[in-house]
Amino acid sequence: MNMVQALNSQLDLKMGQDDSIILLGEDIGVDGGVFRVTDGLQAKYGAERVLDTPLEELGIVGMAIGMATMGLKPIPEIQFQDFIYTAFDQIVNQMAKMRYRTAGRITVPMVLRTPYGGGIKGGLYHSQSGEAYFAHTAGLTVVTPSNPYDAKGLLSSSIDLHDPVIFLEPKRLYRAQKADVPDEDYKVPLRKANLVRSGDDLTIITYGSMVPTVLQAVEKNSLNADVLDLRTLVPYDIDAIIKSVKKTGRVMIVHEAPRTLGMGSEISAAIVERAIEYLYAPIVRVTGPDTPFPYRLEEYYLPNEKRIVAAARKILNFR
Repeated sequence: MNMVQALNSQLDLKMGQDDSIILLGEDIGVDGGVFRVTDGLQAKYGAERVLDTPLEELGIVGMAIGMATMGLKPIPEIQFQDFIYTAFDQIVNQMAKMRYRTAGRITVPMVLRTPYGGGIKGGLYHSQSGEAYFAHTAGLTVVTPSNPYDAKGLLSSSIDLHDPVIFLEPKRLYRAQKADVPDEDYKVPLRKANLVRSGDDLTIITYGSMVPTVLQAVEKNSLNADVLDLRTLVPYDIDAIIKSVKKTGRVMIVHEAPRTLGMGSEISAAIVERAIEYLYAPIVRVTGPDTPFPYRLEEYYLPNEKRIVAAARKILNFR
């Protein structure tokens, strides 16, 4: 399956198992979503469980929160992550805080799905990576897969969490690769990074759409590197990170989101706090620049093999 098929398969399985699961979003029913992740589900489960909504993100998220507090398990879709900001108050002040403000009496078991990131020439309003906004919000779990197998398993774990999840789907990877994905339900654990490649000289920490980019750079240039796919951005797997850092002593962090206050900043600080004595070189970040996402110059904005290899040589040659 590709990632679209894997996500569709998991939504189908979960809806068949649990009548309380409701999908809602713009064009997700008759059209199956702009990227076809929900294709065929309204025909199978009906318009009361797969709701086509108005073009109103604030309403979509607010309605889903209400459903969740009353015993349903909504899985709303925001058509592009760039459109999510009109619902920011609902996400930050209601969805993320309901358990705390009610001392656990009310929970919000919902998974807010949304495609994010660049690579499809969508321009600045369809290509942003805003994961840091959600990572900075107490009460949310933030998840992003990098391959079809993880996408299906992480979505299963997210739906079963019974607390609010922001599920970020790297749209560039929707149809970029296929993998062996079981037809049945299975789980990929949340909060556990995946060591997708082992090496002794360098630790590369990444996630989402950058995982294939990093792997290509490492393999084509014979870099002897640990490659860690975070999978869960909050709470991220600090134990896996520190274990790798203690082995290699050199660290690179790669993400396509802007540099300032991105995930790379947080992870760098955490490494310095816990393992500075193991570092042989400064931590290097390879990221998107602090600019709006361009339409025609994606190749200059997105981290690529050339930039990753240059950063690796800088780290490995540091004296």
